[in-house]
Amino acid sequence: MDEVVLRLKELLFPSIADVAVLSVDVNIEMVRVDARCTADGAACPACGVRSNQVRGSYLRFPADVPSGGRSVVLQLRVRRFACGNSGCARRTFVEQIPGLTRRHSQRTDRLR
Repeated sequence: MDEVVLRLKELLFPSIADVAVLSVDVNIEMVRVDARCTADGAACPACGVRSNQVRGSYLRFPADVPSGGRSVVLQLRVRRFACGNSGCARRTFVEQIPGLTRRHSQRTDRLR
């Protein structure tokens, strides 16, 4: 099973690091990809300090490029981190996956 998931990751996100494909659900109209980030932590967008203190997570559903005539929607679990810099105005921030997500975006970078 791990080999199948690895191949799915290579097919769906060939140039994007730190993403794990957990499952793929295909029906007549759409492809839903369940994925999550595998990076050890993330950098605060305000001050740049890296953090690995996870404060929670939630699902995002950004639209992605179509595949085989079907719309593709990611079910992407993202984590909220606490900024470790006591002088930073941001208390928490959400990880972004370079080449895939941007803050507040409802589409992947590939679809943009």
